[in-house]
Amino acid sequence: MENKKVAVITGAGAGIGRGIAHRLADDGFIVIINDVMEEPAKEVSNELQEKGAETTAIQADVSSREDMFRLVDNVVETYGRLDVFVNNAGIDQVKPLLEVTEDDLNKIFNVNVFGTLYGIQAASEQMKKQDGGKIINAASIAGHKGFNLLGAYSASKFSIVGLTQVAAQELAQFGITVNAYCPGIVGTSMWERIDEEMARYMDLEKGEAFKKFAEGITLGRTEEPEDVAKFVSYLASSDSDYMTGQAVMIDGGIVFN
Repeated sequence: MENKKVAVITGAGAGIGRGIAHRLADDGFIVIINDVMEEPAKEVSNELQEKGAETTAIQADVSSREDMFRLVDNVVETYGRLDVFVNNAGIDQVKPLLEVTEDDLNKIFNVNVFGTLYGIQAASEQMKKQDGGKIINAASIAGHKGFNLLGAYSASKFSIVGLTQVAAQELAQFGITVNAYCPGIVGTSMWERIDEEMARYMDLEKGEAFKKFAEGITLGRTEEPEDVAKFVSYLASSDSDYMTGQAVMIDGGIVFN
């Protein structure tokens, strides 16, 4: 245990988070699976245990600052340290800007923006006590370019890019790097929901909105969680020690900076 690094992944009960959990376990990390729902977190933790990884599932709500600090405290109490914290948890919303309500904004910003900030705060408090660490945030191509019908979601992801840049500057003195990954069109349940809602607004059949967006991918195929996980593996490794404050597209070639 003493030689192994410890990684926490929020929202790891499914989708991209699950993919990241499997990859970091393969990389030799002790992996803490967090999700707001206990059962999916336990299921992923069991998957990792079946292939010999050391792992724990911890239920916590990222939109609660108290929960995020409790999560980190539990991890440190069990494993003695925290090396990597992946703020992966996030939710989507498909709706024209003129229809977005106060409740809509509160819901999406509480999870995507506040949750990321609380994760940064909780993780950095522990990492400051040790020899630094790596904080990795989930942004999106929608954090670099606003997309029709994804206004509130895009705004939340632009916010995460900003938080990443500021946190990198403020935490560098403690040996903590902060970076973000920006996925594109990923074949997960989140994109199934986005497709269904967009199809309704765009008068398309189910699956057509997803196909329409996917046609713009330069590499000619939609993204898989494993594609994102490979890049997060780099950000979690010592190979990325001289990289901080960056929000990098890993989208197969959709948005170009």
